[in-house]
Amino acid sequence: MKNAPTAAYSITIKVALDNVPGTLGRFAVAVGEAGGNIAAIPGFEAKGPTVVRAIDVNCRDEEHAQAVAEAVGRVPGVTVVEWWDRTFRLHEGGKIEVNSLCSVADSDDLAMAYTPGVARVCMAIHDNPALAHEYTIRKNTVAIVSDGTAVLGLGDIGPLGAMPVMEGKALLFKEFAGVDAFPLCLDTSDPEEVIETVMRVAPTFGGINLEDIAAPAAFEIEERLKAALDIPVFHDDQHGTAVVCLAALINSLRVIDKQMSDLSVVISGMGAAGMAIGKILLDAGVGEIVGCDRLGAIHSGRDRLNFAKEWFAEHTNVDRKAGTLREVLVGADVFIGVSAPNLLDAADLRTMATDPIVFAMANPDPEIRPEAADGIAAVMATGRSDFPNQINNVLAFPGIFRGSFDAKATSITEGMKHVAAIAIAGCVSDDEIDARHVVPSAFDRSVAPAVAAAVADQARKEGVVRR
Repeated sequence: MKNAPTAAYSITIKVALDNVPGTLGRFAVAVGEAGGNIAAIPGFEAKGPTVVRAIDVNCRDEEHAQAVAEAVGRVPGVTVVEWWDRTFRLHEGGKIEVNSLCSVADSDDLAMAYTPGVARVCMAIHDNPALAHEYTIRKNTVAIVSDGTAVLGLGDIGPLGAMPVMEGKALLFKEFAGVDAFPLCLDTSDPEEVIETVMRVAPTFGGINLEDIAAPAAFEIEERLKAALDIPVFHDDQHGTAVVCLAALINSLRVIDKQMSDLSVVISGMGAAGMAIGKILLDAGVGEIVGCDRLGAIHSGRDRLNFAKEWFAEHTNVDRKAGTLREVLVGADVFIGVSAPNLLDAADLRTMATDPIVFAMANPDPEIRPEAADGIAAVMATGRSDFPNQINNVLAFPGIFRGSFDAKATSITEGMKHVAAIAIAGCVSDDEIDARHVVPSAFDRSVAPAVAAAVADQARKEGVVRR
């Protein structure tokens, strides 16, 4: 099955069209016959016998983009002036920059912002280090730290390859929650060196967002940094995914008549996200959880378990179910996939309990496509934006850090994550909720403030705040 055209592979084709009836129509037909999808016609200018237009076209992949551009160039009356990849054009020069918050227009401004006036603030912080959270960027700045070992679905592509993702994360922090964030891609995959580096740069930042670090090193890095630092440390691949997944499950149970305590859940993928999802579902009171890796179901006593999987085996799958993913899926109420594409088919879903819930979140290709689950899954969600119910971390991490900063939190607790999930779920009203709408849109501007308020309140209740 071919992938549908998507904005991720969109191009802009600047064309000169003969200024006669039908030319634009022939252009559109050529794009359609080549499998492209016209997304926008941003603007045009008429120049006598020709009309110059820049037209955006969504394609399936890079080869398809080339084919569409070539097909358009063969249309009578159409001349391709130039074309470009919109995604690469968007990334030129990076996606973020540093802006000033005060002007330096004269010597008085300079005397306050820099020497000699700045010395007063330096000494105030020296005498009372807590003031760094009031009079420096620590008040509102997150370090997005990655070693590039587990980037999206791309794997170990190194720190340079990881940079565009971390820049994108910084963009989302600012856009949705007003949090300043900066990428720190480290040229090491040694957990000890990652930990040491983060601890040495921590005085610059008010929070640490760990990103795209492979398991099991990610677990050790997070736990040791949480223990060593007095600022929030959050591994988004684990906890952001888990929070939004729980929110989606809460709302799925508003759609179908089942209780959290009665659910049997199978999780495919025992990396960072799968582990965190299992833990948050345990805390939420899910009845049975079985995790699966490449060797099948995880249970106490099974071989080839790292320290994280051993913990998981001790706290889940009390009946010690064994076997392949397909075998343990029989009779389950919920499938959650954070693993690999095309692991399941419609026949597998038919072995599940009545009204199965399916969250197939592997990106870019899910464990089972929605088309295959249609008519079988009572609720279907993926990690993709072009299907209903996108389980997207952007619903969680901006608001979680916004709330942490607002409360002057020193850590992010399990309770704070739990209320974040409840807040996200609550952003879908009773009038809006249905099987195709169990999570808010990633562009719902009510989500981050709701999450921030819930997280800040919970931090204060738990007393994990800076006095």
